[in-house]
Amino acid sequence: MIFDDTPCTLGEGALWHPDRQSLIWFDIIGRRMFEKPLDGARRHWDFADPVSAAGIVDADRIIVASSRALSLVDLRDGAAQVLLPLEADNAVTRSNDGRADPQGGFWIGTMGLNAEPDAGSIWRFHRGELRRLFPDITITNAICFSPEGDLAHFADTDRSTIWQVRLDRDGWPAGDPQVFIDLNTEGLNPDGAVIDAEGGLWSAQWGAGRVARYDRQGRFDRAIDLPAPHVSCPAFGGADLTTLFATTARQGLDDPRDTDGCTYAVPAGVTGQQEHRVILG
Repeated sequence: MIFDDTPCTLGEGALWHPDRQSLIWFDIIGRRMFEKPLDGARRHWDFADPVSAAGIVDADRIIVASSRALSLVDLRDGAAQVLLPLEADNAVTRSNDGRADPQGGFWIGTMGLNAEPDAGSIWRFHRGELRRLFPDITITNAICFSPEGDLAHFADTDRSTIWQVRLDRDGWPAGDPQVFIDLNTEGLNPDGAVIDAEGGLWSAQWGAGRVARYDRQGRFDRAIDLPAPHVSCPAFGGADLTTLFATTARQGLDDPRDTDGCTYAVPAGVTGQQEHRVILG
C-alpha cells in the first residue's frame, strides 16, 4: 500500500506522468518535488520557495506552481525558467492545489500561509495568459475536470464545500459556480480531488483518513481508507490508470506515526483519466 515512505510534512500535488510512467508529488513545507517510477528509484529537487502542484507540458517538461511563480521545469536536469509571477507581490499567500484542464490550461489555487480567511484565489494559465477566476477562497482545493471537458470543480476546504462550474469551448468558466457537494453536515474536509473516466469524483478528505468517491450527481458512492488521517491529494496512474495514488501529511499531528506523510498506491476498481497537457502559448 505504501508507494513511497518519505515522510512529507505536507504532501500534495500527486500527478501521474504517462510518458515517464512515474508519479510526481510535492512536500510544500519541505520545498521539495519528488519523482518516482514504478520500477525505479525516487529522485527529488529542492526549491527556494514552497512548491505545490504541476501540469505536464511534454515528456521532459512540467509547469510547476510555487508561492511566487509558475515555472517551466525540465525533469532531465531540474533547470527552471519562470514563466509568470503568481501573487509574487503578496507575502501572505502560497500556491496549493492545481491541475491541467482538457483545453490545455492550468488551474492553480492560492491560499494564505496560515489559512488566512478568504486570502486565496483560483487562477487559470492558458496559452501564456494568467487570469484570476475566483477570489476570496480560504483553502483552495479539489481542482479537477469532467471527462467531457465541460465542467470544472474546486473546493474551499475551510467551507467543507466542492463547487461545479460549466466551461466554454476554450475552458473558461461560462457561469457562476454551483454547490456540488456540501460536506458540512458530515464534518468532512475536502482536500485534493480527481475525476475518473466514468465521471466519479474522488475526494481526499483531510482528517478522515480516506479518499471518497462521489458520482456525477454528487452522491457518495464508496471510500478507500488509508492508514494516515491527513490525506491530501489523489491521482490515477499505473500503466492502465487503475491505481489510485494519494499523498498524505504529518502537519498538525501531535504524535505522527511512521505511516503519516507517506505516499500510497491502492487498486481503485475503476479507470482514471489520463492527465491533460498544458499548452504554453
